[in-house]
Amino acid sequence: MPDFVDQVVLHVRAGDGGNGCASIHREKFKPLGGPDGGNGGRGGDVILEVDPNTATLLEYHRRPHRKADNGKQGQGSNRDGANGGDVVLTVPNGTVVKDADTGEVLVDLVGAGTRYVIAEGGHGGLGNAALASTKRKAPGFALLGEPGDGLDVMLELKSVADVALVGFPSAGKSSLIAALSAARPKIADYPFTTLIPNLGVVTAGETIFTVADVPGLIPGASQGKGLGHEFLRHVERCDMLVHVIDCATLEPGRDPITDYEVIEAELAAYGKLEDRPRLVVLNKADVPDARELAEMVRAEFEAKGLRVFVISAATHDGLRELTFAMGEWVAAARAQKPIEEPTRLVIRPKQLGETGFSVRKVSENQFQVTGEKPERWIRQTDFTNDEAVGYLADRLERLGVEEALAKAGAVMGAEVIIGPMEGGYVFDWQPTLSAESARQGPRGSDSRLV
Repeated sequence: MPDFVDQVVLHVRAGDGGNGCASIHREKFKPLGGPDGGNGGRGGDVILEVDPNTATLLEYHRRPHRKADNGKQGQGSNRDGANGGDVVLTVPNGTVVKDADTGEVLVDLVGAGTRYVIAEGGHGGLGNAALASTKRKAPGFALLGEPGDGLDVMLELKSVADVALVGFPSAGKSSLIAALSAARPKIADYPFTTLIPNLGVVTAGETIFTVADVPGLIPGASQGKGLGHEFLRHVERCDMLVHVIDCATLEPGRDPITDYEVIEAELAAYGKLEDRPRLVVLNKADVPDARELAEMVRAEFEAKGLRVFVISAATHDGLRELTFAMGEWVAAARAQKPIEEPTRLVIRPKQLGETGFSVRKVSENQFQVTGEKPERWIRQTDFTNDEAVGYLADRLERLGVEEALAKAGAVMGAEVIIGPMEGGYVFDWQPTLSAESARQGPRGSDSRLV
């Protein structure tokens, strides 16, 4: 089992709403005391929340299925059901949430305490006490609770750090972050020692900032070669790039200038990093030949407008100057940024116009009705109860669904689908008098839609 995971598919399901209760108050000398059925409780939400103490998505790799509690059913004596408990899932700062099927970015979670309701719980059904009216003084039915949202999302972590160390494998990035901070990454003299991002906290005077040591690049990384996008994704959020260049390498075709140009070419091919300021660190100056080479190429880098530091992560030579140079830039960058407060984002239903529904003619004898209200009412209806079905028909008629069907050309016996074509509720349409009049004039039938 890995100890670090930065990408995972999470299957979430909010709680279902509890059913309303159909109850009639009964006591001595009051056999029919009126409806007293309570409402069902609301289903719990599934919420993502940024936690600064969470650094990996490993928990959701181990347990990818998460569900909130259902709401409780209403009871007699006007007792409402309890709401289902929310499930709060903590994620690292810098987590991007995408639709697992379409890849659409739903939210970018940055900032401690930022919350996002990824799946909303279903509303509880109304009890018959809440449904009572002058027309229905004692309803013999209640509404069903609505199902909670269910979806699959991709969680993708992009490290949030002030400074990113970039360079070839074995350039000394892990040794440098270990020398600058209390981080203790795995260090060895072979490529791709670093397989996961390492974050270190660095202090430069009064400025405290984070440095990310991420997997090394090789030619073709922007197309996914080597560790490819696993590396580059963690560079996107960093405000400053530090090229760590190995001046002691003996590999043929490698030299500091070439290494820098190869890394820059990969960064350019990946994109989105052009505006990041750069520093160049010529590492392993404790090796005599490496220090000599570093001093030789220093002028070439400076001619490109780059600040250059010759250092040795092993002996800590030159680290103080490098640390304060990074700290000065980080402090200046922070001073220019507005302060962002954590936000709570909530999924809201899509609006389908002022009427709340739309009617589409699928074929000569088939029509589809979609919209938040009619689809929601379908989910709330107990179709084993004739009175509940009649209540649904009244609601649809008041909304204007029957009139819209008539204007669209629907005739008696036409197939009407409310909701999606696959999985929607299917009716053989029997228009009411008012709907038939809208289509034909004064003549019509007094039968019902359902």
